[in-house]
Amino acid sequence: MNIGMISFAHMHANSYAKHLHRHPESELTAIWDDDPSRGQRASDAFGARYYDDLDQFLHSDVDAVLVCSENAKHRDHVVKASQAGKHVLCEKPIATEIRDAEEMIDSCREHGVILQIAYPVRFAPSVERVRDMVQNGELGDILAINGTNHGQMPGGWFVQKEMSGGGAATDHIVHVMDLVRWMLNDEVKSVYAEMDTRFYDIDVEDCGIVSLEMESGTIVTIDPSWSRPKTFPMWGDVKMEMIGTKGTLSVDVFKQSVLYFNDRDGKVQQLPWAEDMDRRLIDDFLDCIKHNRAPSITGEDGLRTLEVVKAAYESHESKKVVQLTRR
Repeated sequence: MNIGMISFAHMHANSYAKHLHRHPESELTAIWDDDPSRGQRASDAFGARYYDDLDQFLHSDVDAVLVCSENAKHRDHVVKASQAGKHVLCEKPIATEIRDAEEMIDSCREHGVILQIAYPVRFAPSVERVRDMVQNGELGDILAINGTNHGQMPGGWFVQKEMSGGGAATDHIVHVMDLVRWMLNDEVKSVYAEMDTRFYDIDVEDCGIVSLEMESGTIVTIDPSWSRPKTFPMWGDVKMEMIGTKGTLSVDVFKQSVLYFNDRDGKVQQLPWAEDMDRRLIDDFLDCIKHNRAPSITGEDGLRTLEVVKAAYESHESKKVVQLTRR
């Protein structure tokens, strides 16, 4: 399969490109980026042709594209790719506005192409084991979940609301929310959120707490803050504590790692040794294309998590609980 990359704006793009480059059944053949220097660097690194014209890129022989552009650009890039008949793996969040996400889903459906959303944490072995336990009833009924997705403040376009859609809440609610929906087979009923900017001098929120009630009655809290300092040995964390009627379980997605005291570069690093979740995400997307099967993480999954993000902002502004409604 010939695969193309639309933009290297997102920090995960290099990891995805690396796994595409190494996959025995795919070849990274084309790269488009509206930043020519960034696109050319990626082209040189991965031996792919750089295009400065998106239409020309989309009329090349690529079978599928990975969209790693700024959040606000996802809608235009996914819709254009679908109209060109290309399957799509889109970086999270799916979009910055509900109507854009809906248009992306409708366009991919209309043109018969796959739309998968990049939630690689689903492919962490520890997370898969937890889901099996929940689905098998080993914890009983899930009464409450406390989740965190703490991270370092990424800077750049991530803190420009017109490009990102928001700050830490936009960036980090979606990962934990996707896991909760996937594990429980449940949807969010209501949202209450409080946010603030306390760590950095930026124009978007860098901390907050989100409280959710699921339709089943399960209570969920999520801390999506950019609270990890630059000296932290890992970009952040994904942790969950689940309280059930038969037991309590804690999972730390990045616990399987070694601490590396790197004198050469003057920093301490946390190096994961578990299976690479980005690689497994890419493997799954390529398998979807090869076998013409439905994606493991659908556009609708991306839409549902975006709905929670938008409800969190509405709750923060109104200081009220927001009830979710869906199309």
